[in-house]
Amino acid sequence: MPLFETITDSHIAFLETLRHRFLDQVRIEALSQFQSQGFPTKKDEEYKYTNLREVTEKEYNLFPSTHHSLDPKALEPYLLGEEHFDRIVFVNGILSKELSQISIENVEYMTFKHALNDSAYREVFEKYFNTIANRNLSFVNLNLAYFREGFFMKIPKNVVIEKPIHVFYFSQDQDFNTLYNTRNLLVVEEGAKVEVIESHHNLDERYVLTNSVTEIFTYPNAKADWHKLQNDSEFAFLVDHTFAKQHTDSTATVNTFSFGGKLTRNNLDFIQDGENIHSFMNGITIIGGQQLVDHHTAVHHNQPHCESYQNYKGIFKDQAHGVFNGKVFVDKLAQKTNAYQQNNNVLLSEGASIDTKPQLEIFADDVKCSHGCTVGQLNNDALFYLQARGISKKEAQALLLYAFANDAMENIDIEPLKNKISDLLAEKLEVSISL
Repeated sequence: MPLFETITDSHIAFLETLRHRFLDQVRIEALSQFQSQGFPTKKDEEYKYTNLREVTEKEYNLFPSTHHSLDPKALEPYLLGEEHFDRIVFVNGILSKELSQISIENVEYMTFKHALNDSAYREVFEKYFNTIANRNLSFVNLNLAYFREGFFMKIPKNVVIEKPIHVFYFSQDQDFNTLYNTRNLLVVEEGAKVEVIESHHNLDERYVLTNSVTEIFTYPNAKADWHKLQNDSEFAFLVDHTFAKQHTDSTATVNTFSFGGKLTRNNLDFIQDGENIHSFMNGITIIGGQQLVDHHTAVHHNQPHCESYQNYKGIFKDQAHGVFNGKVFVDKLAQKTNAYQQNNNVLLSEGASIDTKPQLEIFADDVKCSHGCTVGQLNNDALFYLQARGISKKEAQALLLYAFANDAMENIDIEPLKNKISDLLAEKLEVSISL
């Protein structure tokens, strides 16, 4: 049965599997809106360069088996060398307590399932949940209709989380293609700080479609960094929507590193709701084969004296296809805005391609905004210079590409993550040197 019909026909059965039922009406309304919208097609302006037919015409199971054979030793290849990090591990859509490692104090941590089933957290949950996610988007409505589990953390005032938190989503031992609707919610109160790493891993040779929605709230003088490490298998599809709402004097960063997965669509919306806000979006994409990575970003400057910085680097080889569509909206009240947007790309093969479209919509007259994009090949003179000093062509190419991508990693404070990105860059470029 096609996915759309499966989603429509399975919703009542899905609701009956839930312990919590207070969201039933919200879920039903979300499904109705999804049915009226349908999946995006290339006729939609936002998806004109990304064809989802390969994703949406497959059959999927909406009720994954909870059985798995993962143990702590099997987790080691996916760690970043962060033995001292905290980690939260979901396997087949369910929290795995034995694989998770939590040492955090002074935070309200729970899974979505816990939050939905515990009336003591209901008030906090309802204050934030689904308040900034865009209900005009079909995948967001699908997620709302079918989400079951995910990561939720509320960090109290002035609490600094010293250890990065790695949130894992694994899929294993599934006999059919599987659809997951995962949900994340992070609330960082005044003066608090936290760093989160998110990664998804399909360990089967069955297709997995992950539809993820994340909401991030940062209050005055708070700092939140969210790093997306996307290095999944060729049997993985990921559609990710992340919404970040910032209050006065806060700093928020979303870094997106895309290396693996058959098709990846990243949608990122920053909403600035105060003055002296700093928003950072960085991305590195290195793909080959038939892979596709599509980045759509938007920053909404609604108040004066704020800044945003977007820096996306793409490296494409074989028949890979990249998309970048970055938008900056400056309200008439947002005087003294400083917005920077840049997308630079290198094509390593004749069959590789990139569609890039940076955009500015400015309604204020006292601003400093810039945007730009480049598409090209490596500098032959630089390659010759390195080869003349005894460096092989492949290694010289890798060094130049590392230098090209490096400034998108400059604000990563987690050294093991930075090392992992460098190792993945070398792996994708098929060189054994340490970058």
